[in-house]
Amino acid sequence: MEKIILRDIPDLDNIDVYVANGGYSSLKKVIAEMTPDQVIDEVKKSGLRGRGGACFSTGMKWSFMPKGNEKPKFLCCNGDESEPGSFKDREIFEKNPHQFIEGALIAAYAMGIGAVYTYIRGEYWKWFNIMEKSVADAYKKGFIGKNLFGSNFSVEMYNHMGAGAYICGEETSLMNSLEGKRGYPRVKPPFPAVSGMWGNPTTINNIETLANVPAIINKGGEWFSKIGDPRQPGTLLFGVSGDVNKPGVYELPTGIPLMELINDHCGGVKDGKEIKMVIPGGSSMPPLTREECLIAKMDNESLKEVGSMIGTAGVIVMAEGTDVVDVIRRVTKFYYHESCGQCTPCREGCGWMLKVLNRIMDGSGRKSDLDLLISVAENIEGNTICALGDAAAWPVKHAVRKFRKDFEAKIKDDTPLPVLNKVHGLRESDEYDTITFQSEQEVVEGLIGTVQELSQNEDVKRFSS
Repeated sequence: MEKIILRDIPDLDNIDVYVANGGYSSLKKVIAEMTPDQVIDEVKKSGLRGRGGACFSTGMKWSFMPKGNEKPKFLCCNGDESEPGSFKDREIFEKNPHQFIEGALIAAYAMGIGAVYTYIRGEYWKWFNIMEKSVADAYKKGFIGKNLFGSNFSVEMYNHMGAGAYICGEETSLMNSLEGKRGYPRVKPPFPAVSGMWGNPTTINNIETLANVPAIINKGGEWFSKIGDPRQPGTLLFGVSGDVNKPGVYELPTGIPLMELINDHCGGVKDGKEIKMVIPGGSSMPPLTREECLIAKMDNESLKEVGSMIGTAGVIVMAEGTDVVDVIRRVTKFYYHESCGQCTPCREGCGWMLKVLNRIMDGSGRKSDLDLLISVAENIEGNTICALGDAAAWPVKHAVRKFRKDFEAKIKDDTPLPVLNKVHGLRESDEYDTITFQSEQEVVEGLIGTVQELSQNEDVKRFSS
């Protein structure tokens, strides 16, 4: 299968090599031969869907941008990539940055945009510097700037480094961060295409999404639509990590069976072990059991059929012997730490889930904790401004349901609930049936003694008077 993005061409990151292999010819083509609407229609025809997790139609998203130039319009390219298990955008920055740049410029032409901002996560210092050089080289060659190729189309391009906040991968938080504000998600509507950066129309696309555009323009939308699963056509950059012999980034058609990806491309599971659990699209996606892995195909619609989603295609493979409870605890700790705190269900709920998971791992969990975890997760899910709440809730909820025996194995039936004071010890409930209560006489005598002690306290006397 011919690769679209990570092509096997040495030094493709060099602009001269990229141009020698057809680079920037698609940009010249759209400016010279196509109207903006024709570009959008070609992308719609391709069936290209967003590669950042939402899988929304790219051409449809572009069509939401208002026509005309009454206001400045912006394109934000999302290279934050803070999802644990996802590391495919940095491969593009390192190995084929100009194809992404060309795709972003074509998108800008299609939507009448005058400024492109590439948002790169703070930890990607090396790749930020690569992008700075690549953009500078494109300016020198005349591919970015004023009146490109003698036309009336002008566009500027800027790189912006984040500060390493997961929340800034959410599109409205990203815009706030670019504006110099705290990375808080915005309430929608208004949507970015109506009121985005600095109140102006804005479109946000993932780096991998835009990197597909030059090939679509060059070979046609119909060609692209026939690659992989027709419901999510094209290739995907699968970032495979965990218990496999050959972890890495693999560009393969959508719809490839998960086990083919693991066994044929990644060299199988380490030490010949069986699979325990796989997270198919970054840590926020619902995990898969071994049985589900055997039938799963790697596109969004197929994964929905087995109760998960493609997300960022960051595949995390875990073999037999993996402590599922500890994995979910670590994932939950990440989301608890990264929650911006704006929404109460996420701010409080992530902390509650972490406390319960810590309790289970410490050996003081109770069977009721498992239903409590599901309840808290479901109260977070769908009740927050952005999707971080869902990202935190899904791994917990689905892991407890699919791997309940692993959770129950860490729980002792006779684990007592600690009595923090005498008043709580008097409460009658089935949850407290393991508590050894004091006799009524002992309790009454204790309370009387406490009252007598307080009555002799000088501070209490002064307060009472």
